[in-house]
Amino acid sequence: MRAPAALVAATALNLPFGTLYAFSIFLKPIEALLGVGRAQMSFVFALATITLTVGMVLAPSVYRRFPPPLIALACGLCSAAGLFVAATAQSFAELVAGYGVLFGIGAGVGFILVQQGVNQSVSARSGLANGYVVSLYPLGAMLGAPLFGWAIEAYGIRATLVGLGVTVLAGCALTALLLRAAAIRMHQETAEKATQKERQWRLFLLLATVFFLAAAAGLMVMSQAAGIVQAYGGATVLAVGATTFITGAVGAARIAGGWLVDRFAIPRVAMGSQLFAFCGALVLSLFPGPLLAVPALAMIGMGYGVISGLTAAAIARYWGRNAFGRVAGRLYIAWCIAAVSLPVLAGWLYDRTQGYGVAVLIAGVLNLFAVVISLQLPRNPAPR
Repeated sequence: MRAPAALVAATALNLPFGTLYAFSIFLKPIEALLGVGRAQMSFVFALATITLTVGMVLAPSVYRRFPPPLIALACGLCSAAGLFVAATAQSFAELVAGYGVLFGIGAGVGFILVQQGVNQSVSARSGLANGYVVSLYPLGAMLGAPLFGWAIEAYGIRATLVGLGVTVLAGCALTALLLRAAAIRMHQETAEKATQKERQWRLFLLLATVFFLAAAAGLMVMSQAAGIVQAYGGATVLAVGATTFITGAVGAARIAGGWLVDRFAIPRVAMGSQLFAFCGALVLSLFPGPLLAVPALAMIGMGYGVISGLTAAAIARYWGRNAFGRVAGRLYIAWCIAAVSLPVLAGWLYDRTQGYGVAVLIAGVLNLFAVVISLQLPRNPAPR
């Protein structure tokens, strides 16, 4: 029962944290509340991804020293405290400290903790399992977006952030109980010699580059989906609905990315996903409008989603499950850099042009570069 417990624990922890990808719902309410611009809000999202990545990098050293249930509970307390600070913020600095720092750190440590637990527990169809775990972030955003839209309208942005903080804490507490009941070990010393040798840096850099290029385009969509749809003329209802649809599509694509790695060569899966994403950017550039914006943005996001699932599955294939947390923490630095590149640039361009046309074109170019780099990835080794 260790594998089911590990998957349920990952679900309970990652779904609430995945609302990070529904951040675009908070844009206008917080801008009006604190009197800030889109570039400043993009900075908050970018900082949250930076601190989330810091948590990911630190996670392997943490779960080797402390019991997993204690770590899960600490992640919940840290992130919930950050959301409570953001909910009561009277200044931009308080919002940055709460949402951008405390919330992100807890999410990052927790993400690697539960994913390492899954890799130590699941043996068959590891690609599908890893795709499922990384899909929980956009699925959490898919569920959170309409709830946030309703809660903000009914109770206001501050009460909505408080409610999210309570949900995060409850999810982490449930994760702690499951990890304790299943007695999941995060590290197997007997497997260390087989996984200690890091695969060559060239492979790491190739995979990180593909991940960065896809994530830069995808995170621009996910962090500002509602704002992009509104910029193309969509009403608020369509913008909220688009955020829900897009994050759901990305979640499904992440599961598909892991599942496809179990069956097809990694380079082919990566190339196909990025060509698909490029077509989305091309369609929106040639035919701008609110109705086409939704499926086109979904295509860009799904291209990123497949790469995200593929990357998690590829780590287990290329490096082995025992080294998963260590390699993943380092590889997600590429995701962090992506989050502070095109998403922030897109916010800056919007403040000056009131549109996202140039940002969408840049996303398409990044997708094409990802196709070229994907050609150099090695085929799938046997699972280890």
